[in-house]
Amino acid sequence: MIVFVTGVGGQLGYDVMNELIKRGHTAIGSDILDNIPQDFEYIKLDITDKEAALKVISEVKPDAVINPAAWTAVDAAEDEENQAKVFAINADGPHNIAEACKAVDCKMIQISTDYVFDGTGTEPRDPDETNYAPLGVYGKAKLAGELAVAETLEKYYIVRIAWAFGKNGKNFVKTMLNVGKKYPEVRVVNDQIGTPTYTFDLARLLVDMAETDKYGYYHATNEGGFISWYDFTCEIFRQAGYTTKVTPVTTAEYGLSKAVRPFNSRLDKSKLARNGFELLPTWQDALTRYLKEIEF
Repeated sequence: MIVFVTGVGGQLGYDVMNELIKRGHTAIGSDILDNIPQDFEYIKLDITDKEAALKVISEVKPDAVINPAAWTAVDAAEDEENQAKVFAINADGPHNIAEACKAVDCKMIQISTDYVFDGTGTEPRDPDETNYAPLGVYGKAKLAGELAVAETLEKYYIVRIAWAFGKNGKNFVKTMLNVGKKYPEVRVVNDQIGTPTYTFDLARLLVDMAETDKYGYYHATNEGGFISWYDFTCEIFRQAGYTTKVTPVTTAEYGLSKAVRPFNSRLDKSKLARNGFELLPTWQDALTRYLKEIEF
């Protein structure tokens, strides 16, 4: 199978490429960078350039395209000078990729987010519900990208994730490790609830999907239960051997974020099992393996 992967300079794209190669598939990576210091085939591509996306994908002729490329700086997305770029990357980009996939008749996996919902309530959100109400620019742009893919293609997966962490890039775990090393106490919100997603584990699932035709909307995070960012930090420090004090605060008390974040990031993942996909391991186990991966 030939698979074209966008955003390979980021956490998920990096892990997807390695998973494809490990399984013996032909993997071709892309990003906006001039080069990627990895040992795989690479083509520079700006997914906001519709003609370029069509040209590259038509030449590659993939069986599947996996699109993790995205603007993920949630707070910066709220700045007026960034908003057009956020929509270009997170909405127009997936649309361009979907149009190219349609032209060569290949399947597409679009990565999305819990931010397409408003984060109210306490029940896990079903992947097939359409009660969308994104709170900020990032979520609105990602939702527009989802809808563009679904309206353009028949052979597509839209996979919503939350709280991602991986080796290649910035994430909450790395931030907490750095902060916890410098300060005796950290304040972390305890009223936003969800589950982390280890991109190494997610990459395995995405390649599993690419090998099937069980199309549709899915939610995918690690197992292990729903937690707060405070709970996650406590476990990070416990496994890392830190004695840093973790103080729980409300989102209002924390008060440093430009973007409104969802309080309820619980995602219902039961559709994965119903369609025969293997669920991800627990987030606690994922964190243990991740700390070894980054050689902490």
